[in-house]
Amino acid sequence: MQIAFSGLGRMGLGLSKRLKEKSHDVFGFDRNMHCTKEASSFGIKCFSSYKEMFEAFYNQKRILWIMVPSKAVDDVINEAIPFLNKEDIVIDGGNSYYKDSIRRYNFLKGRGIKFLDIGTSGGVWGYSRGFSMMVGGDREDFDFISPILKDLAFDGVGYGYVGGAGMGHFVKMVHNAIEYGMMESIAEGIDLIRTSKPEVDLKESVRIWKEGSVIASWLIELTHKALNDFGFLENIKPYVEDTGEGRWSIQEAIENAVSMPAITESLFMRFRSREKESFRDRLLAALRYEFGQHEIKKNE
Repeated sequence: MQIAFSGLGRMGLGLSKRLKEKSHDVFGFDRNMHCTKEASSFGIKCFSSYKEMFEAFYNQKRILWIMVPSKAVDDVINEAIPFLNKEDIVIDGGNSYYKDSIRRYNFLKGRGIKFLDIGTSGGVWGYSRGFSMMVGGDREDFDFISPILKDLAFDGVGYGYVGGAGMGHFVKMVHNAIEYGMMESIAEGIDLIRTSKPEVDLKESVRIWKEGSVIASWLIELTHKALNDFGFLENIKPYVEDTGEGRWSIQEAIENAVSMPAITESLFMRFRSREKESFRDRLLAALRYEFGQHEIKKNE
């Protein structure tokens, strides 16, 4: 099949390369010339404008897969719309807020253009391992692009239709929120070993965990890899970013009165990691001194 990608960064390039190797005809567009040059080296046909890219299609129904940050999706759609025909399919494979995806679905439907939101997991390893894809939109459009999804998917089965417009991104939002909680639990457990029993072989402990234990998972495998790649992490700043999915999930939980303490705390711990000078902690130390004369450690 023919497919065009807008956004040839780490994820977009991985998707494009995998489809190219599966004998699909892959086009690409990215304003970053470095990304375009790299994609071209893998045989992906890159263009300098959406007009040129869509004119290169020979299929009547064109597919545009958008793989850019969520804040840029509307810009891509607005730029591409003049060159899209009715029945063409636009896919947002990034981490967009699901309510934005519903809005985009309705916006494009009013112009006769199809829209699918595909929550895409697999990271930079997806190119070699295959991706996990959660698809929302109209079922007939999912069926049409299924050959593409099958070739992208982990073991050829890591994809599926989960519901109407926005539901692909909704399921991916919850997926990422769960990931927050799992990562926080792994980090806390390993921190306990490191702090409480420093004589324990940490790398060997994690290696054992990934070999058939109850908590064996890809995240545990990546934890073992991180310890091998970075040692005891002395050169890594304790700053953990979040990309929105955890916040959106907690918002949804509040609106629906769903208790999510573990995931909520994991997001707050990411916020905590960014505090270089915590007034709160200084105040806590001062309060402990005032009520119990506990020792205060002062800056030199």
